[in-house]
Amino acid sequence: MLRVVFMGTPEFALPTLQMLWRTQEVVGVFTRPDQPAGRGLRVTMSPVKEEAVRRGAPLFEPQSLRTPAVLESLRDLRPEIIVVAAYGLILPQAVLALPAHGCLNIHASLLPKYRGASPVASAILSGDLETGVTVMLMDAGLDTGPVVAQRALRIDEQDDTASLEAKLSLLGADLLSETITEWTDGRIQPQPQDSQLASMTHPIRKEDGWLDWTQPAEVLARRVRAFNPWPGAHTTWQEKPLKVLSAAADETAISPGRIVESGGVIRVGCGVGSIRLERVQPAGKRAMTARELARGHRDFIGAQLGAQPCVG
Repeated sequence: MLRVVFMGTPEFALPTLQMLWRTQEVVGVFTRPDQPAGRGLRVTMSPVKEEAVRRGAPLFEPQSLRTPAVLESLRDLRPEIIVVAAYGLILPQAVLALPAHGCLNIHASLLPKYRGASPVASAILSGDLETGVTVMLMDAGLDTGPVVAQRALRIDEQDDTASLEAKLSLLGADLLSETITEWTDGRIQPQPQDSQLASMTHPIRKEDGWLDWTQPAEVLARRVRAFNPWPGAHTTWQEKPLKVLSAAADETAISPGRIVESGGVIRVGCGVGSIRLERVQPAGKRAMTARELARGHRDFIGAQLGAQPCVG
């Protein structure tokens, strides 16, 4: 068994951490410090911290990995390998050089495509038919290290970021489980990434979820999927926020932003075609189907959505 230090924060990281607990000796868990979350901004533990606390594992929550104290803590753990999955902090060279077998990162794309902070949403936004996971040997760059292993996954038409991340998290854990021993035994030769094929993603902002109804229906339907669960695809109705939780592209031509109903189907016009509204959430209300909203508000059909950007 290998002495492993694990670094991760969100739900995506849990399957890998759980796999390592089953198969290796996890000597320390690093995660981001507790953050305010939810409408009440209550300080909340990360999913990785919750799991580490439940198991009584040695837990570390540094603001940075660059301090002498943190580096000394890592040395005291004597890791043979460090495994990283959606941690959220940059690993300095002193940390990268510490374990004998290096630092392996599980990234939710087929590198060098979609380096950076939002690979899953970016694959959906681009209309890709497949994505995947990469196990890479970390270096000083951002997702630039050589590839140890990769595995592809088809993107279903109904996949949003939440469902696709869940699939990729399991795929990444399985791939690392199959390759970690081969890696530490020296049976895998890492392959350099082709930087000419690289693409970079960036952190998603709240305002990215705004739906511009002059865009084509295919683009808007992908945005609804890509921005679920965060920041949510949103528009305005009666000058108040309206989240679009689920929608599908349609060829029916309707004036952009106009809501119409035909044959029991509620559509919103786009620059090209329209989208079928499936699930929505008005401001201060529960999530519901578009038909439920229309039954409770007769003025919904025929209304104009998106009079102004809503970022609240």
